Amino acid sequence: MYDLHTHTIFSDGVLLPSELVQRAKDRGYKGIAITDHVDFSNLDFVIDRLFEFYYESGSDFGIDVIIGVEITHVPPRLIEKAVYKARAKGVKLVIVHGETLVEPVEQGTNRAAIEAGADILAHPGLIKEEEVKLASEKGVYLEISTRKGHCYTNGHVASLARKYEAKLIINNDAHEPGDLVPFSLRKRIALGSGLSEEEFDRVEKDTSFLFQKLLTSKVLV
Repeated sequence: MYDLHTHTIFSDGVLLPSELVQRAKDRGYKGIAITDHVDFSNLDFVIDRLFEFYYESGSDFGIDVIIGVEITHVPPRLIEKAVYKARAKGVKLVIVHGETLVEPVEQGTNRAAIEAGADILAHPGLIKEEEVKLASEKGVYLEISTRKGHCYTNGHVASLARKYEAKLIINNDAHEPGDLVPFSLRKRIALGSGLSEEEFDRVEKDTSFLFQKLLTSKVLV
């Protein structure tokens, strides 16, 4: 298992990076990405702190770690600028907080994230067909979320992703220990979204591929 969407005390999570990584390892994950919430007010601070953790101890846990960010509630016209700034700071993974049903995300965020070349559009809510098609064309992954509230539209996302052959990824959006779901529940949530066993296996393989690609890639800005 790999998870590419987690949070620590450097945004709204409850765990230190070290405890998050250790708990993920204990739960059976082979690798995780730490992707704390950022906007222009805290982007530099959060990335610097996460890289300090990574370079001091990130390789000592017996689990692969990627440092990323989740750009959150940034006005759509500024998302491209935020994506560029995050990549310029050296992160390999950029997620954008999509138009989930349970938060007042500004309309237009989903499209702006896709056009800006984010790696993952998190919990995109009632994403439009033309946006899913664009995500497919640009190789942006759409998230199936195991998190309460964000999971309400998993079926909608899965159905349109199938129609337009968009990439899917299953993430926890973990903020606390209980959010790191075991494989059995991860699979049930995926099947509950309408994915077949074969589609679930393909999503897991795609997730592993993306993780390894990011892990070994150089940062390009």
